[in-house]
Amino acid sequence: MKFIHIADVHLGANPSSGSAYSANRGKEIWNSLTRVVKACKEEKADLLLIAGDLFHRQPLLRELKEVNDLFSILKETQVVLIAGNHDYLKRDSYYRNFEWAKNVHMILSSQISVVELPELSAAVYGLSYYSREITERLYDQAFPEKRQKYEILIAHGGDERHIPIHREKLRSLGYDYIALGHIHRPQDMDAGIGGAGWFPESRMAYSGALEPIDKNDTGAHGYILGELTQEKCRIRFVSCALREYVHLEVTAEKNMTNRGLKNRIREQIKALGAQNIYKVIVKGFHDPDILFDLTDMDTYGNIIDLVDKSEPAYDFKKLWAQNRGDLLGKYIESLMDYGEDSVEYLALCEGVQALMETRRG
Repeated sequence: MKFIHIADVHLGANPSSGSAYSANRGKEIWNSLTRVVKACKEEKADLLLIAGDLFHRQPLLRELKEVNDLFSILKETQVVLIAGNHDYLKRDSYYRNFEWAKNVHMILSSQISVVELPELSAAVYGLSYYSREITERLYDQAFPEKRQKYEILIAHGGDERHIPIHREKLRSLGYDYIALGHIHRPQDMDAGIGGAGWFPESRMAYSGALEPIDKNDTGAHGYILGELTQEKCRIRFVSCALREYVHLEVTAEKNMTNRGLKNRIREQIKALGAQNIYKVIVKGFHDPDILFDLTDMDTYGNIIDLVDKSEPAYDFKKLWAQNRGDLLGKYIESLMDYGEDSVEYLALCEGVQALMETRRG
């Protein structure tokens, strides 16, 4: 049996609202879900597992109708989903009474329950959130009932406020596969997902967010493609996100101007992909007479954050010769023999900067 596992799609999210690239970001997330449906058809997947947070907040009725219409085209694929902590089942949630297509099955129970799919010889277990936070360890005793040949658990959680998960207890439950959601970075809980190729004998994984939602959601995002046989389960991660969040370190040089720094940032972003979203950290050393204008560095309109951690590159020998008899000269003398890659050299830079600013004041 072949399956695709996704989680944390967060339809309705508008990441980094107000940024130059963010105007179409919400639509891009919907488009990623459409690509997953297309992948289900191309891979001839028997089952699509959605491990919570399909929506970023309470879904609107029209949004549920759009999603249902999208899933309904999967004539050969059964869809099973649960509600996570973002789209949890409020009293007036449209999830509660929504009439899904025949191939779509939502687990609405707050306790472990099961959807049986005899045509696939599969039973899928899970529960939905009824509040934003659940601190009980609800999966520790969620043993499969051996109803079908293939037994699968969909679980959403993994931190103290969202159903804490004990890895070894989950593994010992005896499921053929456990589809995890809530953690936004993909990871195989048995082998450590991240590379290419199949991971044999992997039975428990976070698919990660389908698209990065937050600037800390760095790295590749997508879905997990898996196969179950009588002998084993094997999975592989498939990257399909339109964009990635990238933390980019750019090194400034002692003679670099604003124009030079701007060109270096542009070149490095171009090399890594102008479609991605960047947090840029400027390091290295700069001319003490140059102040970098951080508001003028976003050449592609895709920098979400820009931090200058570069240090002023003073001529310490010249300053020491000019100030031998005062506090500045003595401070330089105590630290100027250390290399530029040492902690002492950084202390020298910061201390001299502070003393120079005090003197100017």
